[in-house]
Amino acid sequence: MTRQWFALALLSLLAAPTWAATCSTTIQANDMMRFNKSSIVVPKACKHFKVTLKHTGTLPRTAMGHDWVLSSTADEAGIIEAGAKAGLGDNYIKPNDKRVIAHTKIIGGGQSASTTFKVSALKAGESYSFFCSFPGHAALMHGTLSLSK
Repeated sequence: MTRQWFALALLSLLAAPTWAATCSTTIQANDMMRFNKSSIVVPKACKHFKVTLKHTGTLPRTAMGHDWVLSSTADEAGIIEAGAKAGLGDNYIKPNDKRVIAHTKIIGGGQSASTTFKVSALKAGESYSFFCSFPGHAALMHGTLSLSK
């Protein structure tokens, strides 16, 4: 009987990581102006969610830089327009833009960057988009982010 309880307890411990929410993701960007994911689902159980962007290309940030920006879908166009005016020095994000929920810096080929945001900043039923703010990239480099039910 003791062996059965021990085996059951051991199985419970080994299964625990599969029950836990995954509170991070990695997304890749390349020199063809593409993300490798078109959607991300954030578990409601997470307090924070981390996104790591990896640039798998070879071109420098000045020629083919990429970032990862999260906002409400309604705010995306305005953020892109304001970011173009801000320039590369500000990572094509207007400083202190309250519409931006999270963003990484602009990176070049072979580099990576991460950002973490509070899941409580997301509202159930709201439409969220992620995109690259480098001028001209958002048309091809965008996706949706949603909060799990």
